[in-house]
Amino acid sequence: MGSYSHALPEPTTAAGREGLAAVLQRPSESVVALDFDGTLAEIVPDPEQARAHPATVPALARLAPLVKSVVVVTGRPAGVAVRYGGFAGVEGLEHLVVLGHYGAERWDAVSGTVHAQPEHSGVAAVRAELPGLLDSMGVWQGTWIEEKGRAVAVHTRRAEDPRAAFEALREPVADLAARHGLIVEPGRLVLEVRPPGVDKGIALAEYVREVNASAVVYAGDDLGDLAAFAAVEKLRSDGVPGLLVCSGSEVPELAERADLPLPGPAAVVAFLADLADRIERRA
Repeated sequence: MGSYSHALPEPTTAAGREGLAAVLQRPSESVVALDFDGTLAEIVPDPEQARAHPATVPALARLAPLVKSVVVVTGRPAGVAVRYGGFAGVEGLEHLVVLGHYGAERWDAVSGTVHAQPEHSGVAAVRAELPGLLDSMGVWQGTWIEEKGRAVAVHTRRAEDPRAAFEALREPVADLAARHGLIVEPGRLVLEVRPPGVDKGIALAEYVREVNASAVVYAGDDLGDLAAFAAVEKLRSDGVPGLLVCSGSEVPELAERADLPLPGPAAVVAFLADLADRIERRA
């Protein structure tokens, strides 16, 4: 048994309760999928300083051997998520997979290597033009560009009026992205420009089908996780039970669709540890 003694929280919806029951009944056939930033790691002013909650690795090391696999689905490069999560070389995480850049990159703990699709040429063009766009709009103060390899993001969290800067940039950044065959993924005071045809929903659904999972849990916190929520809802309509967990309440569109709202990464990690406890007790 672990050091957690919380009771496993109960989903607020019938579909969520069915999903959780299916995971508990057939854990070895179940996938537990998790966003990284805002779900396993707190949102911080500098994305480069984000790290998984200290209890994340111990909780996942207990849970991963009990289920078919644990999957981290993130917009970050897979290698960055592995490094910031502290996932490499951990005993018990052999069933861990990281789908980075919304599934364009894949890292698995068994091989310890990243496999990636070719990079979209439009990303380099947007990367080159974004500084000039921000300068022409006079929004350099407090905004910054994050290099994400296969994507590029503009953050407004440090601006004098973060929400106003975010809204002012939405349309110009979307226009720039469209000119180069890319799309914009809005998040919490961040606009991420990336290739079309990849999102967390597509990545999750393809992985669940690949491993033939009979149940799925997905936990996320931001607008980019809506696609994964939709994928789980589609899987449920196709007969695969699922549980939707929302970390935090900053994104009402996500919180309102969740079966299980939790207050943030610490609570999500505690839930994962408690899930491992419950599965072990049923074994």
